[in-house]
Amino acid sequence: MATFMIGLVILIVGGFIMGKLCDHVFQPDDRETPAYAKQDGVDYVPMPTWKNALINLLNIAGTGPILGPIQGILFGPIALITIPIGNVIGGAVHDYFAGMICTRDGGAQMPEMVRKYTSKTVFWIFDVFVCLLLLLVGTVFIYTPGDIAATQVFHLSGSPTEFSTWVIYGTIFIYYLVATVFPIDKIIGRVYPIFGAILVFSAVGVFVAMVVGHYPLVELWGNWGTQAFDYGAYFKSGHFIPIFFVTVACGILSGFHSSQTALVARTIKSEKDGRMTFYNMMAVEGFIAMVWAAGTMALIQFTAKSGGITMQLDKGVWQYMIQIGNELKPITATSVVGVVCRKALGPVGGAIALIGIIILPITSGDTALRALRLTIADTFHIKQDNNQRRLSLAVPIFVLVGAILVWAKFDKEGFQILWRYFAWSNQTMALFPLAAASIYLIINKRAAWAWMTLVPGVFYTFVCASYILNAKLGFGQSWNIAYIGGVIVSAIYLILVLWRGKKGGFTPVDTAK
Repeated sequence: MATFMIGLVILIVGGFIMGKLCDHVFQPDDRETPAYAKQDGVDYVPMPTWKNALINLLNIAGTGPILGPIQGILFGPIALITIPIGNVIGGAVHDYFAGMICTRDGGAQMPEMVRKYTSKTVFWIFDVFVCLLLLLVGTVFIYTPGDIAATQVFHLSGSPTEFSTWVIYGTIFIYYLVATVFPIDKIIGRVYPIFGAILVFSAVGVFVAMVVGHYPLVELWGNWGTQAFDYGAYFKSGHFIPIFFVTVACGILSGFHSSQTALVARTIKSEKDGRMTFYNMMAVEGFIAMVWAAGTMALIQFTAKSGGITMQLDKGVWQYMIQIGNELKPITATSVVGVVCRKALGPVGGAIALIGIIILPITSGDTALRALRLTIADTFHIKQDNNQRRLSLAVPIFVLVGAILVWAKFDKEGFQILWRYFAWSNQTMALFPLAAASIYLIINKRAAWAWMTLVPGVFYTFVCASYILNAKLGFGQSWNIAYIGGVIVSAIYLILVLWRGKKGGFTPVDTAK
């Protein structure tokens, strides 16, 4: 437990220091925000800090900071230190500058920000990644809540050959299709605070259970080769960089967040609210990720015989196993969520947490697919002024989502592959706002602080490039070639960002004195 607590101190103390530094560099002031300057009662609406912070947390948090850490903890206790460090200097910095720059630019959205600070060519590349990410978000957020509902709520097998599995998927699918065409999310939006409370309840509840129950966790300085699982062997063979950072994703850094902070940029009353709304809410997501990583490790150490999880190697793939009667049964990573909830929170608390964890991704998946339809429509100037036109664009999107879902369900490694490509596109998308933020700092005479966004940008360029160069569904190169290629691509990214920053090319938007 000591390693976890050290990580928590890094997250809290490091987050406080880095958050203050972000404010020092950006220099938020008392100028009129877009919420007042463009107030329209629809998108530009002044809202209190607590509400903006909660909305932003709900927008950025779903199953991402839960399922990623559940899989990433197999790399060992280093995950409990890497998550908070990466969150403090990477993800939270990314969210802060994306939200604050969009606020100062009059409530601009991410495509506008990327186009303004980079180039039209980069904007088009960004547009492709936005569409890819939204497509995968929609698919993942049918798969994960559907699996959790099937296996943990209705106690079904969740097997791809079971009719019940596809009935549950189909129900979510139909809701998404309706929500993509009609503004049904406004109904769900009224109960978002309840879902947020459940999300926090589940994380805090698991944390308290670990502390009070003295859950067994492997320490960073201890023996990683435990009888329950050899984390050391997994770490050595698993290519920690880039696989861990692609797998954990949302708890450390998420490109999707920039699209959500840009929305909140239109509702904050003061620029001085930015640190709480943008930076601190990402830190909360880091805490959620740490708790679920530690909770999963504890269950592995308990083993299935004691109500936890046993890891078994099956044809080169590590499988989560639980004990039913005298027999070990395989479960998916999504089903691990239910095991953690019930072990830590009991039957009632576990059920409440599961309901929230099921609903949260659904309320994110529908908006992702709607955003995909609108992005395609805006890019190709396709009118969306009636239901027939909206439906004609939504149907092809859903056919593609359905095909990916079927493949992921029937392929034994389907979910892991789907998750990693979702996470990879998510991380790749983050490179664009990080580049734009670096350029913003340079042209506004804060080049000395550009390292704050350049460091995570360059590092994640290496992660994303090396991963896709090696991946079978990517370029299929050896790891040596992938790593060399990652270094080259990272160097190009750094050079282009610095060149564009020094070139400038327009009047700086920051008029602070």
